[in-house]
Amino acid sequence: MRKPLFTLAFAFCFGPLAYCANSYYSHVVFDNSLTGERYFYTRAQASGDSTLVAPEGRIPVESKIFHTPPNALRLQWQSHANGGWTARIERPDIRNLPARYSGDTLFLWLYSEQTIENTELPLLQLTDSDHGFSEPVKLSRFVRSLPTAKWTQVKIPLREFRATSLNGFNPARLESVTFIQGEADGKPHSLLVDDIKIDFADEGKSQTLSAPSAVAAKGYDRHIDVSWTYPPNDTVQHFVVYRSLDGRIYQPVGIQMPGIHRFADYIGRTNQTAYYKVATVDRSYRESNVSAPVSASTRELNDDELLTMVQEASFRYYWEGAEPNSGMALENIPGDDRIIALGASGFGVMSIIVGADRGFITREQGAQRLTKIVGFLEKAPRYHGAWAHFLNGETGKTIPLFGAADDGGDLVETSFLLQGLLAARQYFHDQPDLVRRITALWEGVEWDWYRQTSNSDALYWHWSPDYAWQLHHRLTGWNETMITYLLAMASPTHSVPPSLYYTGWAGQSQEAARYRSGWGGTTEGDHYANGTTYYGTKLDVGVGRGGPLFFTHYSFMGFDPHSLTDRYTNYFDNNTNIAKINRAYCIDNPGKHEGYGNDAWGLTASDDPWGYGAHEPREKEDNGTVTPTGALSSYPYTPEFSMAALKHFYRDLGPQLWGVYGFRDAYNEDQHWVAPIFMGLNQAPIAVMIENYRTGLVWKNFMSNPEIQSMLKSLANLRDQEHH
Repeated sequence: MRKPLFTLAFAFCFGPLAYCANSYYSHVVFDNSLTGERYFYTRAQASGDSTLVAPEGRIPVESKIFHTPPNALRLQWQSHANGGWTARIERPDIRNLPARYSGDTLFLWLYSEQTIENTELPLLQLTDSDHGFSEPVKLSRFVRSLPTAKWTQVKIPLREFRATSLNGFNPARLESVTFIQGEADGKPHSLLVDDIKIDFADEGKSQTLSAPSAVAAKGYDRHIDVSWTYPPNDTVQHFVVYRSLDGRIYQPVGIQMPGIHRFADYIGRTNQTAYYKVATVDRSYRESNVSAPVSASTRELNDDELLTMVQEASFRYYWEGAEPNSGMALENIPGDDRIIALGASGFGVMSIIVGADRGFITREQGAQRLTKIVGFLEKAPRYHGAWAHFLNGETGKTIPLFGAADDGGDLVETSFLLQGLLAARQYFHDQPDLVRRITALWEGVEWDWYRQTSNSDALYWHWSPDYAWQLHHRLTGWNETMITYLLAMASPTHSVPPSLYYTGWAGQSQEAARYRSGWGGTTEGDHYANGTTYYGTKLDVGVGRGGPLFFTHYSFMGFDPHSLTDRYTNYFDNNTNIAKINRAYCIDNPGKHEGYGNDAWGLTASDDPWGYGAHEPREKEDNGTVTPTGALSSYPYTPEFSMAALKHFYRDLGPQLWGVYGFRDAYNEDQHWVAPIFMGLNQAPIAVMIENYRTGLVWKNFMSNPEIQSMLKSLANLRDQEHH
C-alpha cells in the first residue's frame, strides 16, 4: 500500500451545497486547509536576516490547535532589522466564483501558546483581484497582547485599509491577506491564524440558533456519513461535527457550510465505532446546543459494496447538490450557484437512473425530478432546437460564459443532454406524459441546421442568433463528439446523412488532419486511424496516445461502444486500449511526477493547481494532475485496474479526496494540492460507467431506443456497401 498523500490529524469533508456557495464565499477567506503540512493557497518568504518557517514557500498547517476544526495556519518567524518577511493567505481559487465580498469589517482569530505583546505582532495588508493593495496596518492597533493559549478574535474596519496602490484598493474584490514583518525584536514567535472573513460589524446581533435535528450516521469501509436536517437560515455561519470514539469524550472533527446537511468523516480504519453530535454556529461564532448523539461503525466492504458506495456518493452531486429551481446540475460545487451545465445535466439524468435502480431514491422520486428538469428545458431558450452550454438556474436564460459569441446553441452539450434524456425515456417508459415530453424535446433539435449549409460534409459546434457561425468549430473526431454525429443521424425529424460520419467525424480532408495534429501535437492519428503501438498496446483510432480519457466516457455513457464497429475499429476495444495506454503512461511516468503508479492513474480533463486542463498521456499536457474519474469511469474497459485505483484513492488518499459527493475533482502530489471542487462533468461518469460494467443498465436503456437501432443499421449498411 502506498503511503498517504498528505498527513492530516483530523480528516474531514467540506462539501458545499450548490445553492449556498455564493453566500458563503461572499464572506469567508479562510476556514480550513484540505491538505496537511502546508496550505496550498499561500505564499510565504523571508529575506535578509529575518526567518520564517515556510516549507516550499507555503504557510504550515496546524492540525492540533484550531478555532474551527480540523486545522488552522501557523506563522513562525524571527524578525531582524536587516531583513523582512511576508506570509500571504489567498482566497481559494474556485472556478466561476470570483471575489465578491460583502461586509464592512475584516474578522480573524489569533492564538499563541505563549503571551505575545501587541507591539510584537506583524502588520497586515490586503490585496484585491485587480492587483490593488492597501497600506499595511499595525495589528497592535486592534488587539491587546495575546493571552496564553486562548483564541482571540480581531476586528478591523475595512476603512482602516487605505489604498496605497496606483489604481486604488477594493475590499469587495479581496484576493489575499498578507502578514508582514513588524517590530524587529529578534525573538522567535509563533502565531496561529484561523477563520478569516469579511462580514458586517453588527452581524453579532443574530438570533439564538437551535441544534440540527434528525441526525443520523451510517458506516462504510473507512468513513462514516453523518446527516441531519435544518431549516434555511441566513444567520448560520456553519455546522460543527463532534466525534467520540468512546461515547463520552467528544472532539470537533470538522465543519460544514450552511445549506448542506451531510458530513463525511474519514476515520481511516475498519471496525471502528464512532459517536456524533452536531451543533449550529452563527456568524459571530456562537454555538447552539448539540444534537442528541448517534453512532455507527465502519466495516470492511467487499468490492461490490465499495462500488455501490462510490456510485451513491457520486449520485448525490446531482440529487442533493442540484440547482433547486431546475433540478439540473451545476457546473462545479462550490462555484457560482446560478450556472447550470447542460452536458453535466444530461450525465446527471443518467445518474438518476442509476440512483433509482440501485434504491438510492425511489423510482417515483426519479420520475418527479425528471419531470422538473423537462419542465425547465421546455421553457429555456433554444436555438434551432439546441440549448446553450450554460443556463441561469434562476431565470432560465442563456449564460455566454466563454465570450459574447457563446450566446446561442451548443450542439455537443445538447447531444450530451439528449443522450441522458433518451435513456430516461426508455427507463421511465411507464410515465407516458414524461415519455411524450422527452420525445418532443428530442424531435425539436434541428441537427441538420448545424451543418451550416445543406451540402456541408460536417457538423458544427455552435450557432448564435447574434454572431451566426462566427465560432466555426467543425466537429472532427477522435474526441468526445461522436455522440453528436450518432444522434444527428438518428433524429426522426432533422437527421443528417450517414455519410457525414465518414466525411465529418472520421473525415480525411486536409482540414481534418490539421485539426487533429494541431491539438494532438503529432501526425499519429491525424487521419483518424492511428495503428501505432504504445506500451505494447496497438491503438486503432485516436490522436497520439488517445487523448484525455473523457473521450472514452462522454459519448459512451448511454451509447454502448460494443455496438459500433466501423471501417477502423470496434469502439469498446478501442476505448479499452486507450485506457490501458493511459495507465501504462502513468506507470512509465516520463515526467517523474509524484504519486503516479499501478493504482494511481487517470489523465483526463479536470481542474488543476493552475486552472482547468485536458490532461492526457503526453508530457506537454501532463502536469502531475490525476483525476479520479479518469480511472473510475473506465471501469467497463479496465475493471481490475480501475478497482485498484478506487481502493488507492479511497483507502490511501481518502482523508483528502473523499467527500459528500464522492471523490474530489483531482489532485496533484507535486504541488501538494487537492481540488476544492467537485465537477458536474466528472462525478456522473463514475456512477454511470460503473453501473454499465455491473449491469449494463444505462447502455441497455439508451440502446433500446428504436431511433438508435435504425441509425446503426444505416451506418452498417454504408460501411458494408463501401467495403464491397
